[in-house]
Amino acid sequence: MNKFKYYFILLITTVTLFSCSKDDPAAPITPPREYAVQYATDLNDIEEYLKTYYIEDLSADVDTKILKIPAGGSQTPIYSYLNSTAFPKLLSKEAVYNSVTYKVYYLILREGVGMSPSNTDGIFTAYKGEYLARKKVAEVETLTATFFEESKTPQNFFYLYNPTAPLITGWAELFPEFKSGDFTSNPDGTVSYTDFGAGVFFIPSGLGYYNSGSATIPAYAPLVFSIKLYAINRVDSDGDGILNYLEDLNGDGYMRLLPTGTLNPDDTDGDGIPNFLDSDDDGDGVSTRKEITAANGTIIPFADIPACDGNTTNPERVKRHLVKCN
Repeated sequence: MNKFKYYFILLITTVTLFSCSKDDPAAPITPPREYAVQYATDLNDIEEYLKTYYIEDLSADVDTKILKIPAGGSQTPIYSYLNSTAFPKLLSKEAVYNSVTYKVYYLILREGVGMSPSNTDGIFTAYKGEYLARKKVAEVETLTATFFEESKTPQNFFYLYNPTAPLITGWAELFPEFKSGDFTSNPDGTVSYTDFGAGVFFIPSGLGYYNSGSATIPAYAPLVFSIKLYAINRVDSDGDGILNYLEDLNGDGYMRLLPTGTLNPDDTDGDGIPNFLDSDDDGDGVSTRKEITAANGTIIPFADIPACDGNTTNPERVKRHLVKCN
């Protein structure tokens, strides 16, 4: 397998690029369309794209080139890979936002051999972005894909949960479906990545920029991202000494802020703040960080956090930061 080399700069701060962040919106269209109505249009366009475009070539580094099937062409459409047992594999998942249940397609070209990020972790990824729109060519309206940005040599992590510079929702929904790769540090200071997860996202506008657009991306445009997930960075958003992914109580890879009154499986004390943002997970008035700090002042490793009675060996125990001990 060919190796991809570049200078690897580890920065913990979030870098915002217009293609996947929301800090450079175009003038929003008001009033916005109803989410459910626009979603139906987006889904129709995305499924038409999947049925009329094909993957021309996959290089050793899983570079993707997706083209429209010409009239009378016999190329294999992307949609033919739906629920395939081998790669490429087109799958879909549901994501609920703004009271709409979105069907979100994603194409796995290679799963990756490392770890999957949670929807709150940092990702080190290369990507290419296109948007879908209907255009008239010779008085005939056709669905077209227009390129808007590409990053072949990433220099920084993106953070899937970052309230000050939020990424589009579609990224946080789909990156957890992939795994990172292996890497080798080279004598010249570069890093080579191999066996990383790679694929394509097909994102409805409601999980993208919706009515605001961004730079050259028009409002209500579905997005297509080809991605390579090189590495991930685990995050501790609330600074309690427990990494976010370890506070994913139901283990589904996703932690969310939910509307008031909605049962949240990742909120131990039911105070409306999921554990990954809650400095006192069990609501007992003692901070989580204090409850998992040993007598010598060090943080107890997550696997060794004791129950209220001090037990550290029973795999079924409830760790003391998740239950009121007194």
